[in-house]
Amino acid sequence: MDIFTAFVFLTLVVSTTKAFDPCASPSSESKGSDLSVIHVYGQCSPFNQHKAGSWVNTVINMASKDPARVTYLSSLVASPKATSVPIASGQQVLNIGNYVVRVKLGTPGQLMFMVLDTSRDAAWVPCADCAGCSSPTFSPNTSSTYASLQCSVPQCTQVRGLSCPTTGTAACFFNQTYGGDSSFSAMLSQDSLGLAVDTLPSYSFGCVNAVSGSTLPPQGLLGLGRGPMSLLSQSGSLYSGVFSYCFPSFKSYYFSGSLRLGPLGQPKNIRTTPLLRNPHRPTLYYVNLTGVSVGRVLVPVAPELLAFDPNTGAGTIIDSGTVITRFVEPVYAAIRDEFRKQVKGPFATIGAFDTCFAATNEDIAPPVTFHFTGMDLKLPLENTLIHSSAGSLACLAMAAAPNNVNSVLNVIANLQQQNLRIMFDVTNSRLGIARELCN
Repeated sequence: MDIFTAFVFLTLVVSTTKAFDPCASPSSESKGSDLSVIHVYGQCSPFNQHKAGSWVNTVINMASKDPARVTYLSSLVASPKATSVPIASGQQVLNIGNYVVRVKLGTPGQLMFMVLDTSRDAAWVPCADCAGCSSPTFSPNTSSTYASLQCSVPQCTQVRGLSCPTTGTAACFFNQTYGGDSSFSAMLSQDSLGLAVDTLPSYSFGCVNAVSGSTLPPQGLLGLGRGPMSLLSQSGSLYSGVFSYCFPSFKSYYFSGSLRLGPLGQPKNIRTTPLLRNPHRPTLYYVNLTGVSVGRVLVPVAPELLAFDPNTGAGTIIDSGTVITRFVEPVYAAIRDEFRKQVKGPFATIGAFDTCFAATNEDIAPPVTFHFTGMDLKLPLENTLIHSSAGSLACLAMAAAPNNVNSVLNVIANLQQQNLRIMFDVTNSRLGIARELCN
């Protein structure tokens, strides 16, 4: 090999390596309003805490925290007084943020990783000099466009800030508690938010300045709900009330999916079902789930267990933060029992999964289909089953919702959404689903 040939070969190797870098920075993204979606424990995440190959135990650990989130979501829909989501709830649910996006906050832009959450509106980030926060943090002092917001602004009421003093004015502060052992305080702030090639010049968010306890996550949070403080509401006409995401499989340790903002580039041929609106909880994305089939059997379920009822909060929502789909107990029991009829036992339990069987019987495992108004979703096998770390067992990747007084909510979770393009068209009140290899 002569010197020229060697140089060309080396150049090709370097170029190829750069072209296929799975952890490319946001500045290298070239699809308009598309952002990379990264699993929080993936190779490209700064919060990665596990080794490649142990993803099953990671999923089991994350799923074990689902009940706290589902209980929180159920408590929201049961309260007619709740009209907007606070910057953070009084639950531990934020500790199980699964997918993060890279954004730039401030001027010049500071790289931040924020958890996607379709069931919340307001955003927050850990800020510099925050007592108890871990890095990376946002530094307001180095941003020329940063401003704190006063307690008199409407946004302060929307995020349930502390009351203004009887005379004069003050900054809008929050004090939030977490699940018994954690709490944080934050100040309502405003700054420039960079999303791929777009910039929102006056984005409102909570700047966290103190944390105590062990359950608060290090990531910021990007609210993708339907309320007044959500990204869609704050972006005005920029995205026309439309966004979609494609979540990579938990097993895709080195790859990422995407968050697509606005109508441009959304699938043209996509099946849709109406989005329903609960006036008592306008943030949540309700859909009309009319039934579930296991194989060719339509599971017998009382209609009232699936029916949408805005007064009680009953019905079905699409949620980005719950790990495995949760049905109210009678619905899940009916699905599980029919699945067991069609698969040879015996059955074992692993963590949240109570229908685990020999993986050698996986070839006879029936598909599960969700029936929505105007649309059926037949789940791929990888969205239906999860395998033990040794690979000897396969488990039905669904579970019952927590059995409490508010357990009226069914939640379609992110494991069942993997490798699907999920489109939220709020303007036209519809949800679309299309097959897509997200990795």
